[in-house]
Amino acid sequence: IVSQPAKILNFLRKQKYNADYELSAKQGADTLAYIALLEEKLLPAVLHTFWVESDNYFTVTKPWFASRIPFPLSLILPGRMSKGALNRILLTRGEPPLYHLREVEAQIYRDAKECLNLLSNRLGTSQFFFGDTPSTLDAYVFGFLAPLYKIRFPKVQLQEHLKQLSNLCRFCDDILNSYFRLSLGGISPAGQETVDANLQKLTQLVNKESNLIEKMDDNLRQSPQLPRQKLPTLKLTPAEEESNSLQRLSP
Repeated sequence: IVSQPAKILNFLRKQKYNADYELSAKQGADTLAYIALLEEKLLPAVLHTFWVESDNYFTVTKPWFASRIPFPLSLILPGRMSKGALNRILLTRGEPPLYHLREVEAQIYRDAKECLNLLSNRLGTSQFFFGDTPSTLDAYVFGFLAPLYKIRFPKVQLQEHLKQLSNLCRFCDDILNSYFRLSLGGISPAGQETVDANLQKLTQLVNKESNLIEKMDDNLRQSPQLPRQKLPTLKLTPAEEESNSLQRLSP
C-alpha cells in the first residue's frame, strides 16, 4: 500500500501518470514551493484539528478511523496516531520562544490561516492554480482542504477561516462535482464495485484469521501447562488523553 502524498505522486509518475507535463519550468518550481509551504504552514494545524484537538478527535477522527480497522488495532492505532501528531507538532514548533502547548497551538493556527490566504490569492478567479487543467498542486491542495471543508467538526477554528475564502470553497466544490460525483444511491457504480470487492477480501481475511486463532487455541490446549505465576499488578495513573492510556495498555 502506498501512502503519504509525496510517495503517491512518485508512484503515479513511475506509472506514466503525470499531471504536470504541460507546466513550464517556472510553474514546476512554483509547485514545489507551494507544496513546501503546505507541509510547513498548513499541515501542523491540520494534524492538530484532526488528531490533537480533543473534541474533534473523540467525536470525529477516532470513531471514523477505528471503524475502518480491525480489532484490536482499532483500540491501539488511533491513540498512537494522536500521540504521533502531537509529537510531530512539538518537534517542529515547540522551540523557544514557544515553550507551552497553547502558545504552539496559537502559532500553528496563525500560520495555517496565512497559508490559506496565500493560496486564495494565488488561485484568484481561476478554476485551477495553473489555468483550466488540474495539476499536482491542485491535487495536493485539494487533499488538505476538502476534509477541512466538508467534515463537521465540533471545533471549527480553521474550518471557519477556510469557509470565508469563497474561491477555495468553490475550488473544492468543483473538484468534488467533477471527479467525485455520486449517483442517486449515494455512491458511484464503480465505487460500489470497489466497496463490494474490498468487503469480500476483508471477509476472507477475517475468516483466515479466525481459523488461525482457533488452531492456536487448540495447540495451546494440547501443550503442557506451566504452573501459574502471579504477575505484578500494573497501576495506571489518570491520563489526560485516552491515547496515552491506550499506549500504556498496548504491547
